[in-house]
Parts: sequence; structure tokens; C-alpha cells
Amino acid sequence: MENARILVIDDEQRMRKLVKDFLVREDYVVLEAEDGEKAVDIFFSNKDISLIILDVMMPKMDGWEVCREIRQFSDVPIIMLTAKSSERDELLGFELGVDEYISKPFSPKVLVARVQAILRRSNVVGSESISVGGIVLNKAAHEVTVDGKALELSYKEFELLTYFIENKGLALSREKILNNVWNYDYYGDARTIDTHVKKLRNKMGKKGECIKTIWGMGYKFEVE
Repeated sequence: MENARILVIDDEQRMRKLVKDFLVREDYVVLEAEDGEKAVDIFFSNKDISLIILDVMMPKMDGWEVCREIRQFSDVPIIMLTAKSSERDELLGFELGVDEYISKPFSPKVLVARVQAILRRSNVVGSESISVGGIVLNKAAHEVTVDGKALELSYKEFELLTYFIENKGLALSREKILNNVWNYDYYGDARTIDTHVKKLRNKMGKKGECIKTIWGMGYKFEVE
């Protein structure tokens, strides 16, 4: 997806320049913010931002606060950057709707690859729709309805539900789900999946029961 607009938020000018230089080489348009307050102002004054790269530790508003603010109004994909690598921080990020989580120091080339993968998946060509058991999933529009009622899903929740539906009836290990939904090179804790499944089930209401837990392994999507 050429010329997509990406907002890079980091209080370190050197880090912003490094990330920007690599993204510009791939023809992305990069907007910058050095603190959380400016980031929120830029985001809401530019309605066509395709993805956000967000640092955790920043003045005025930290990354968590920025994420909370944006997630009230938008499901734009968010990649969180952090110098911390604790499980608690990572789980908090996913609870808030973060789509990818990268610890510093990182390879700029890997970051760009993650950006490209997310943008490819969030801009599926065509009008493919999948309908099963009262659940209608439109991959092109990134929309889901359950019994005619629209669901508000985050980018990653949508990807997870799509993967479940496309593999309905199959037992899916947590490792396989991580590899396919969070990219093959994402080494995340299995609880990342459990957190997303819990939120997805809650949003789906009664239809959330279609996502069956396979104890000690993972999940299976079945329609009664």
C-alpha cells in the first residue's frame, strides 16, 4: 500500500528520524509527534492516517494514554514501541487494543516488515464476504455483523475472528494462531491470544460460544 500515512510518536528525535527514514524509503508518508498531546492533536486533524507507531514512555501523555484516547474513536492499527519487555506491559498493551508490540532495541527492517504486513491485511482487495451461523464477515470493508447487528472490533480482533471462521472445525494450537494472526516471527506469550479471545467472545455475545476452548492446546471455531 503505497503512500499510506503513518504517524510516528516518540520523544526521541533520533528514534523518530531512524524510523521515518526507513518508512520513507518504502514510499510511506510519515507524520511525527514528540509527545502524546501533540500526537492526539495530529491524529484527529488527519483522518486518513493508516497506522500508528507509538512509544510508551513520553512526556505530557504516555503511550497508554494516547492509545486509550484513540481507541475510543478509531480502530487504526497501532504498533507499540517500548524499552520494557515485561509480560504485564505487553498484556496491558493488548488489552488496550495494541496490534503489535516491539521492544527496543529493534531492527528497523523488521519494523517496516511488520508495517507492511499489517497494511496488506487491513486493505484486502475485493469484496469477499464470509457468512456462517448468523455471522457475516466482510474482509474488504473490515466489518462484522452478528444476526444483523454490527460489531465494533479492533483490527487484531477482526483478524482473529477471520482466522477462526476460515478454519472452522479445525483444532488450532496457540502457536499456530500466533504464527498466522501475529505473523510468523512474533514470539508472544500464549496469554496474548487468550486475552483477545476473551474480548472477542464478550463482543460476540451468545455467538461467542462458537469459539471453543481446547484445554492444553488452543481453540476451535464450531457452529452449532
